[in-house]
This record gives sequence, C-alpha cells and structure tokens, in this order.
Amino acid sequence: MAQRTRREFLEQSMFATAAAAVAGSPAYVPAADEQSKSPNERLQVAVVGVRGRGQSHLGAFARRKDTEVVAVVDADEAIGQQRAEKVGNSSGRKPKYFADMRKAFEDKSIDIVSIATPNHWHALAAIWAIQAGKDVYVEKPVSHNVSEGRRIVQAARKYGKIVQTGTQCRSMGGTVQAINHVHQGKIGDVSVARGLCYKRRGSIGARGKYDVPASVNYDLWLGPAPEKTLSRPRFHYDWHWQWDYGNGDLGNQGIHQMDIARWGLGVDHIGHSVFSYGGRLGYVDAGDTANTQVSIHDYGAKRLVFEVRGLPTDRLKGAGVGVIFEGSDGYVVLSSYNGGAAFDPDGKMVKKFSGGGDHFANFVSAVRSRKHTDLNADILDGHLSSALCHLGNVSYRLGSAISVADMQKRFDGDDEGTATLGRVIGHLGKNKVDLASQQLTSGLKLQLDPKKEIFVSTGAATANPHLTREYRKPFVVPSAANV
Repeated sequence: MAQRTRREFLEQSMFATAAAAVAGSPAYVPAADEQSKSPNERLQVAVVGVRGRGQSHLGAFARRKDTEVVAVVDADEAIGQQRAEKVGNSSGRKPKYFADMRKAFEDKSIDIVSIATPNHWHALAAIWAIQAGKDVYVEKPVSHNVSEGRRIVQAARKYGKIVQTGTQCRSMGGTVQAINHVHQGKIGDVSVARGLCYKRRGSIGARGKYDVPASVNYDLWLGPAPEKTLSRPRFHYDWHWQWDYGNGDLGNQGIHQMDIARWGLGVDHIGHSVFSYGGRLGYVDAGDTANTQVSIHDYGAKRLVFEVRGLPTDRLKGAGVGVIFEGSDGYVVLSSYNGGAAFDPDGKMVKKFSGGGDHFANFVSAVRSRKHTDLNADILDGHLSSALCHLGNVSYRLGSAISVADMQKRFDGDDEGTATLGRVIGHLGKNKVDLASQQLTSGLKLQLDPKKEIFVSTGAATANPHLTREYRKPFVVPSAANV
C-alpha cells in the first residue's frame, strides 16, 4: 500500500470526523502520546518570532514525532540563525531561516504557522498565514487592538482553519477542575471574578534615541507599527511597555488571568461597560503603559475586576499572579497556571486543584480532526479575552489626572470599588508614591455594544478610533470584507 501524504492524511481525518458526526458518535481526537511516526504524516511547522516565548514553540513542535520545524522566522537574523542551528527535530533535519514571514508562507508544504512575535504583529501574521492555507497557533494577546482580534476570527472561519490561542491555562487540568467547581455552583453565585497581575516591573531606562541592533531588520520588525526612532535602551522585550508595540502587563502576563476570569464567569462577550484607572508610578522612564492599574468590566449581575501592580506588593488571598472568584458560599483562588484551591466563607480550604496539560498537543489533535471545537482555546476565546485587556487600556489612555479624594467620590455607594481603590492607595503608600505629586489617572467610563464590539453613548466618538490603528503600508490588517 502506498504511503499517504500529509494532506491525504488530514483529508482522511476530516472525512472520518464528518462520518462520525453523521453516525452520532464523538469524533476521535488523537491523544498527546498517540503520535504518528510516519514521515509522510508529519506536519510541517514554521515558527515566527523565536527570541523569547518562541523557544517554547520550537521545542514543543521539534520534540514531537508527528511535527517538524522546517522554518524559523525572525527579524533579528542573529537570533533566527542561532535558533535554527539549535532546533533538535526528531527527524534530525535543520529548518530554514527566513527574515520575512511572507517568504516562508509561500512554501505550500508548510501546514502550521506558530506565532510568538511582539504583540503588534500577532494579528497580521495570523491572518497572512491563514490566507496562505496554514493552521495557526498564535500567542496571547492575539491582537494589538480589538478590531484585529475579530479579523482573525473571521479569517479562521472563512478559510476553515484551526487557530489556537496561546492561553495554555485552558489546557491545565488543575485550572479546568477549578473552573468546573465554579460552574457547578460549589461556591454559590459568583458576583466578582478578580484577575491579579502582581508582578514586579522596574524602570526600563530613560527615554532617548538608541541604535537598533545591527542584526535586526527594523522595517520588518516594525511591520504594522509607525516608523519611529528607537526610544528605549533595551530593544528586545521592553517593547511591552510602549503603546506602539505592546499592551502593558494587561496584555502581557495579565491576559492569561483575564482569560481565566472571563471563562469562570461564563460570559461570551466583551461586556456592557469598562472603566480603568491607575498610572505609571514610582519612576519616570521610556515606558508608556501603566504599572499600576485597575480595570472594571460590567457584566450586569457580574463584574470582572482586573488589578495590575508592577511595584513590590503583598499577595491577595495567597495569589500574586492569579484569579479569585468570589461567591455567595465561598471563594476559589487560582494561584498558579495549573492549580489553586476552594475555600468556605470563613477562609477554610475545602478542596485543592492541581494538574498540568499540553496545549500544543491539543492544537495538533485539532489540526488532525479539523474541528475548531476540539481546541481548548479557540481563536474566538482568544479574541474576547484579549479585547477586554485592550478595552481597559482604551479607558485608561483617555483619562486625566485626579486627586485621591475625587477618585474616592467616584465609588460612592460601590463597596467593592471602594475597597479595591483603598487597597491600591495603601499599596502605593507602602511604595512611597506621593499621590499629591504623582496623581492617579482616572479613565473614561465607556459604554459598550457587545454585539457590535464598539463604544456607544458618551465618549464613543473619542474612544472608537482606539479600537483599531493606522497601519504602515504594506503591513495592513485587512478589513472584515477583505480577510
């Protein structure tokens, strides 16, 4: 019998899935350890952006028997070439290096594109890959603004592609157990989901004019972002704290916890309103984004509150980077990526949750089944959770300085809001931040149409342009009509 090609294997899997659906039985999805050893069934992978998180992508696909990294893409040639040399494919073959992802996407033998670029590239890279016929794994946040995320969803559905979001907590057994505990009503009615990103972030250095590393193709690195002189001392990573490229810790670390919080609340839209306050406090540097921030998302009877603290801080109920679900009969604290515990109203622990998972394996299984519903973190979930981060930042960026007394008045009659603000003020006081000279920024409270994903009512004309951006040609995220 002739060996099957990868495409034939995928097509047969798709037909088998359809047949199973017609028969009324669940489709078979290969487990992580049931990997094909046949070279003709090995999925070919291009990894885009390999300096930081991309190294995990390289390792995940290279060590599998049923996937092979055949292309490494990075605008920094020194890093890209180095990573290509070190990839340990199970096949023993070395991948090709590309500076320009478009060149890699032209290779029709590539099945999967895995993206770990800076945030401002996530959406366009994903859409280009989808349009080129590839399935996609894209890191969090999946977008740099709200509109971009919806464009990826539309492209994925239009072309029938499998697109996984890199929120790996969705595949962690302990997190799944905790969310099931909440959804089963074990802590009663949940009124608040509180995401925490208490993660120390120091100054990134003085704003100035700096040289781009000689090994970097700056035009390709910038892509959709405006052409500007490098204004931060460290080229790599510190882009997270500048609006042109990153989304602050809301969209860096915080998106993981934002996603879990929304998941636990069981809400599948971007909410009815958003209000954010905070500041970049404690130092002056080249960063733009807040290092202290609270975002409040209204879901009617439920509220999602997110707290960012980049200065030294105490934990809250045992969590520093985590999520707290506050219910009428107790609470759940997720204090790590893969676990946490449930407590009764008096703070006595009643159940522990723990267990890991393999997010990449889940993605590969869905690529083979051709069912996006097999994904633990489908692009739609990635878009909705990323959008919440962006909405908080829009409110904050449209804000103005305010005194502590006036901020306190804004929460009159809101016990939860008052308590959160009080803890923020106390936290800043411990860090010797003088809120008389370094005032908080109070964002606009913005109403939302969750179906249209736009701002409405007061402030809409000012806020809606922030749902997208001006793109630098030819790096333009397509409109809904052109994905």
